[in-house]
Amino acid sequence: MKLSTRHIPQSPIRLMIRVYKYVLPEVNAELNRLRAIALCIPDDELRTQAIASMDGKKFHCQGGGVYAAAKLDQRHILIPLIVALQTISDYLDNLCDRSTSLDPDDFRLLHQSMLDAVDPQAPLRDYYALRNERDDGGYLHELVQTCQACIRKLPSYSSVQPFVTQLVGLYGDLQVYKHIKKDKRETELLAWWDKHRGLTPRLHWNEFAAATGSTLAMFLLFLVAAEEGVTEAVARGVRDAYFPHVCGLHILLDYLIDQEEDRIGGDLNFCNYYEDQMKLVERIGDIVENARQDVLALPAPRFHRMVIEGLLALYLSDPKVRGQEDVKRVSKRLMKKSPLTRLFFWGNSVLIRNSKANR
Repeated sequence: MKLSTRHIPQSPIRLMIRVYKYVLPEVNAELNRLRAIALCIPDDELRTQAIASMDGKKFHCQGGGVYAAAKLDQRHILIPLIVALQTISDYLDNLCDRSTSLDPDDFRLLHQSMLDAVDPQAPLRDYYALRNERDDGGYLHELVQTCQACIRKLPSYSSVQPFVTQLVGLYGDLQVYKHIKKDKRETELLAWWDKHRGLTPRLHWNEFAAATGSTLAMFLLFLVAAEEGVTEAVARGVRDAYFPHVCGLHILLDYLIDQEEDRIGGDLNFCNYYEDQMKLVERIGDIVENARQDVLALPAPRFHRMVIEGLLALYLSDPKVRGQEDVKRVSKRLMKKSPLTRLFFWGNSVLIRNSKANR
């Protein structure tokens, strides 16, 4: 079957009209609903991390919401689903980054919630059973159940589910290995990469790990599942168009701007494994070109090329860049000879960050 491209925006202006008119207000409304629940979390630490994840990483949900702009008639399903899954991801990342535990079994059980969220038949569990902070007043269960309820409304979800589950499983593996004791992290990550290196033959181990940290391919698969009659073969092609290069670009840019923050926090950063900044720029540039080629296999490749340019614009315009001289130099090199589309999204990224509605 051929995926429908009829309503997918093909120009930056048309896309941003939809983002401003529909995506941003509805993402914000869904985040406000979840915030009201998070504010009632009884445990102080869980409440703090839940609110901090929404305050500090709101743009992850806003960016993910772009996929709903490609199918506006299904946004009532796609936006709550994307926001809920991304919020689980951001919340658990905060819990693991600032964890009172270094127990891999604890991290694995926490991330079982993401696997359950993308399985409409999965029962709820006590995801906090292996840690001291446990009483979230049902917050994580609400996020899981929101995902499951939305997924049940996607007509072709059974065809995309194996690939969503694979990606969520890899994401959970990454979160376990990158948050365990510092002296074990690289050993475990390298052994894990060795097991999966056939999936990403063009990437180095740190780039594979970065690619597994992205939720974008999951969101695209949700979008595809909103169509009738999608086959597993089509779903596999969609997965391959985004994983690993679009996903790898997404998270390498995220790590790029977080280098100083991660250094202070003692967190592992995948941009620190290059011999110098020139090599970092070269590798990100290679991944950009591979991503651009990969998305040509998708219907409406212009939309996905806009996603790639939007990623570069969103991250390289982040205020964190200005305070880091090395990152500022890398950003300038990556933005050199930028196409007009990227500059357009750069301006819109700055505008959205500075808008009163976004505060």
